[in-house]
Amino acid sequence: MTSSVPSPSPSPSLPVSSLLDLAPVIPVVVVEDVADAVPLARALVAGGLPAIEVTLRTPVALDAIRAIAEGVPEALVGAGTVISPENVTETVKAGARFLVSPGWTDVLLDAMKGSGVPFLPGVSTTSEVVALLERGVREMKFFPAGPSGGTAYLKALAGPLPQARFCPTGGVGPASAPEYLALPNVGCVGGTWMLPEDAIATKDWGRVEALAREAAGLRG
Repeated sequence: MTSSVPSPSPSPSLPVSSLLDLAPVIPVVVVEDVADAVPLARALVAGGLPAIEVTLRTPVALDAIRAIAEGVPEALVGAGTVISPENVTETVKAGARFLVSPGWTDVLLDAMKGSGVPFLPGVSTTSEVVALLERGVREMKFFPAGPSGGTAYLKALAGPLPQARFCPTGGVGPASAPEYLALPNVGCVGGTWMLPEDAIATKDWGRVEALAREAAGLRG
């Protein structure tokens, strides 16, 4: 199973084969103020990062997903930190068009499979990767990427498990992202560096857009 993604209708030029192929970076967004959701998403899209993962780490996360889904139709908004079937149901209802989990269980995997949207279950061990492959899942989040072995670990996995593709997240920054993206089994990376706290605090969306554009250019 690959995470096939329907293109948002206002942007038919977006690739549709896989969530991992939309852009080299999926921004991992923590929204503290729902009023920031739409301008932040617009800045990321304008910079070339259409897939936006809004994490369920704040009380306004669902409202932020809903606001982006309704106000920025050219974005592909998704939900991160999905850890329960309830999370799956409520985020998809809010407008999430993909799901990302830090890990997975059989119960959570069944819920994500039944959601009707693409999903990236989190893995950090070879056994977890093999278990997902047995269940027909070939695209995964590698988390936490840095502490779990980074590029060396993923490079080692590419030999015996070439059918698995990853989005490494956790400790990935502008310096390490190109090293991950050079690996044959990495489709994109997840990160937060294009969303510096001071830029969000001052609502400097121009700076966010500029950083997003730099991130979008990492896969030459």
